[in-house]
Amino acid sequence: MTTPTPASHAASIFRIDRFVVPADALPAFMERLRFTQRTLDTVPGCKQNLLLQREDRPGEIDIITLVEWSNAEAIAAARTTMQERYAEEGFDPAAFIQKLGVQADMGVYRNA
Repeated sequence: MTTPTPASHAASIFRIDRFVVPADALPAFMERLRFTQRTLDTVPGCKQNLLLQREDRPGEIDIITLVEWSNAEAIAAARTTMQERYAEEGFDPAAFIQKLGVQADMGVYRNA
């Protein structure tokens, strides 16, 4: 039996990122994620913005971010906003993740 998608989520677009973070890198990584989360919360069209954590393996923490956007325009605006913030700071997300030894799997999803 399939569960119907609520109409309020039918057109939504979801950005879901999964990170495997070494325990010693967690404080710096979480500080950065919280900055990103606060920034994305200000972008129109952000319907929900979750930051989830799981500790299954010694020395590693799984972090999942899930952001629900109302439509493609909203997610595009979010991407532009974050690129502008990173440019202002001179922040390179890929270099940051690599420096901390974080493994990342990031993607954009739609309701199936």
